[in-house]
Amino acid sequence: MTKDKSKVFLFIDDDLNPIAELETPIVFDLDTKKLPDGEHTLKIVSRSPSGKEGIRKINFMVSNGPTIKIEGLKNKDVVDGTLSLMINAYDKGNQKSFIINGSETPQTIPFWIWIIVILFIGWAIYYEITSYNIQ
Repeated sequence: MTKDKSKVFLFIDDDLNPIAELETPIVFDLDTKKLPDGEHTLKIVSRSPSGKEGIRKINFMVSNGPTIKIEGLKNKDVVDGTLSLMINAYDKGNQKSFIINGSETPQTIPFWIWIIVILFIGWAIYYEITSYNIQ
C-alpha cells in the first residue's frame, strides 16, 4: 500500500462499519439491491496521507421494488364518498431485457384534451358550414 494516496471509507446510513475502505482514485459500484427501498445516506470519509479527514454526505432514494402508480387519489387530497382508483404495479425486470407487459400505466384522458377536441370539432363544423355558403 502506497503512503502518498488518500483513503476513503464508505458508510451507508448510520452504520459504524464501512461498506468499503479504498485508496483513491477509485470507481466503486454501489449495489442498491442490498438496501431496502426508501431514503438512505452515503457518507464518504476521506483520510489524506498527512492524517487530515474530510466528510461528505449524499442523500439518495432507493426504489428497487415494483413501481406503484395510482390515479384517482393524490397525496393530501380531501375526499368523500366512493373513489374509483386505478392502481398498477410493475417491476423493472432483470434490466437486460425490456418488459412491455404491464410496464405502462393506463391513464384517463385529461379534461383539457377533451376541451381541445371539442373546440376543434366545433371549428371544423363552422368551417364546413361557412365554406358551403360561399360557393
